[in-house]
Amino acid sequence: MRDNARLWGSRQVAATVDHNTPFGGDPSLAAPPPPTRPGPAWWTAPVGRLPGVRPATAERATAFGLATVGDLLLHTPVRYERYGDATPVSQVVPGQEATVRVALHSIRVVPTRRRGLVIIRAVVGDATGRLEATWFNQRHLVRMLAAGDELLLRGTVGPGAPRKLTVKAHELLGAGASEGLHTTGLVPVYPATEALPSARIRELVDRARPYTRSAPERLPAWVRTRLDLMPAADALVAAHFPRSAGEAREGRRRLATEELLELQLGLMALRRQEAQRRPAHRLAPTGECSERVRAALPFTPTPEQERSLREISRDMRERAPMRRLLQGEVGSGKTLVAVLAICQAVEAGCQAAVLVPTETLAEQHLRSLDALLAPAGLTPVLLTGKVPQAERERRLMALRTGTSPIAVGTQALLSEGVDFSRLGLLVVDEQHRFGVEQRHALAERALDAAGRAAHILYMTATPIPRTLALTSYGDLTVSTIRGRPAGRGPVETRWIREEDRETAYAEVREELRAGGQAYVICPLVEGGEAAEAKAATQEAERLREGPFREHRVGLVHGAMRADAKREAMAAFGAHDTDVLVATTVVEVGIDVPNASVIVIEGADRFGLAQLHQLRGRVGRGSRPGRCLVFGEPATEEGVRRLEALTQTADGFRLAELDLQIRGEGSLLGVRQAGATDLRWARLARDRKPLAQARQVARRILRADPHMTLPQHAPLREAVEARFATIPRLMDA
Repeated sequence: MRDNARLWGSRQVAATVDHNTPFGGDPSLAAPPPPTRPGPAWWTAPVGRLPGVRPATAERATAFGLATVGDLLLHTPVRYERYGDATPVSQVVPGQEATVRVALHSIRVVPTRRRGLVIIRAVVGDATGRLEATWFNQRHLVRMLAAGDELLLRGTVGPGAPRKLTVKAHELLGAGASEGLHTTGLVPVYPATEALPSARIRELVDRARPYTRSAPERLPAWVRTRLDLMPAADALVAAHFPRSAGEAREGRRRLATEELLELQLGLMALRRQEAQRRPAHRLAPTGECSERVRAALPFTPTPEQERSLREISRDMRERAPMRRLLQGEVGSGKTLVAVLAICQAVEAGCQAAVLVPTETLAEQHLRSLDALLAPAGLTPVLLTGKVPQAERERRLMALRTGTSPIAVGTQALLSEGVDFSRLGLLVVDEQHRFGVEQRHALAERALDAAGRAAHILYMTATPIPRTLALTSYGDLTVSTIRGRPAGRGPVETRWIREEDRETAYAEVREELRAGGQAYVICPLVEGGEAAEAKAATQEAERLREGPFREHRVGLVHGAMRADAKREAMAAFGAHDTDVLVATTVVEVGIDVPNASVIVIEGADRFGLAQLHQLRGRVGRGSRPGRCLVFGEPATEEGVRRLEALTQTADGFRLAELDLQIRGEGSLLGVRQAGATDLRWARLARDRKPLAQARQVARRILRADPHMTLPQHAPLREAVEARFATIPRLMDA
């Protein structure tokens, strides 16, 4: 175990209390010294109870989500500034940032003619020399500082004489805060707001430092020993007040491992709960349907398709409901695997349902399934919100009685009033739109008339950030199809600058004259579907009248009626149009083998995984594909996305890059990108802690399935809090 005591004295603490009004702002109350060993009640105490914290500061902290001492101490830095130790004045190098420890000789306000600009100048020095220090718009310093005060100043000295220091940060020594808090060593930088800047958070955390020992210790001693982890209190000190970068990393590792362990325990308990509460049908294949489908295929399934199908088939024969993710490249043949799994469900006397996020995609899946299942004599029915009421009732009756074995639809499939006679398998496409909680709710609704659970197969064309996070965090078992079926052409991707637009259009026209077809994808537009529809309509008109006036230009967008969308896509599929201007409604499910070029406008507005999905619309036949992306990224992140897209066609590698660039997104909810709802763990860098957490979680649940032993009680409480929307999770 680590030396706990050495972490508590990493900076010298000044002996006096801050001159600000102490203990919540009541001048009649002295600020008592912290107890030798603060009790656990301090962890949930209001932040305003900390010595020297004024009510106004406490209100701002509470508004920012730092309402308690625990909230404050769990608000860890995002990075650290490396400042080093104080330098004698005579050794400061002009043009380089440095910290000096000086005495204040004089301070004054310098008049200026610029409205709103206040300059404060002070003469400071040490035994080796003097400096003229300058602050901007900090008039209050004249009242706060006086000749003789000892200061730490951080800033840059300009050239020439007298030597002038432009102050970046300062500290008044002996004012109650830890010496060097803002100006020396590794200075933490916190997520902050204008009302509560990082410097003020540093001061609050400094006042809370003695109370880190009130932090709840959730990890059993054997786990800390096995994984060589600090106690919780030491980890917080190491994160907020590190003496080295290594110490900060170790503190964060402890916090991240605890977080990952909570998540692993919850996910494993969730799977156990689903398996125990509602068993599934055992779906034994006979080959009656699947062999007919296979015999009609114009190609032989790839070895990876066959392996994935074996894994899925094995799961479907079990009583425990399958929860499996089928991930594969764009065009890798996931639909065929899903169709053969559907055949297995039907052969076993059960029904199957295919759930997709949009009506357009539902209609596309219906066409694909119709074609693939026709040799087996199976006809899927479509169920969406736009099916006429009379026809809807007829189809509902067919599902209720079991005369329709297969249904395709949107969330309407699992709405109230939709009953399956014997639902055996649910296939969910575009699974990344569902978080853990949404999938749990989905599983709760995927029941048949006897209350049996359905096996669920999730599919995704590219494991976008949250998908990667969820699979690596253990939420689903995974089958992977790598590579593309034989006969598919390669796709060349190029980032086109605006000045080369006409040259790119000439390339497209050349491809059209050679018999190919092209997509033009309009960018995401703020303002919703109507704004995107308008942008796509305007772009179609511009292309008809301009660059592609000699060719037939079609249009499809999300705001069109379902029949109009079908007609536009059917016309493109039949080569009645040469160019299809579209929004992202063509992102998935569109299969036009003759389409060889895709032009993506405003590519910097799309995520990397979405760009890869769009690129997958071409190169689906023997003709080589080209993907031409236009974009002028305003951020470094946008540049990295477009560069990555042009450098690799490996969707799995792109998903890793997308994870690093965009973040995991919401693991438990529906947000697809951005800041994760994990506080410390990051999939891109925490693969080893994740594996360790998974092993420990399995060991804990084997020894104590419901975590009822006293040493597991704090951890159980944390797991239940994290999965608060799922009742009695650990009791199953």
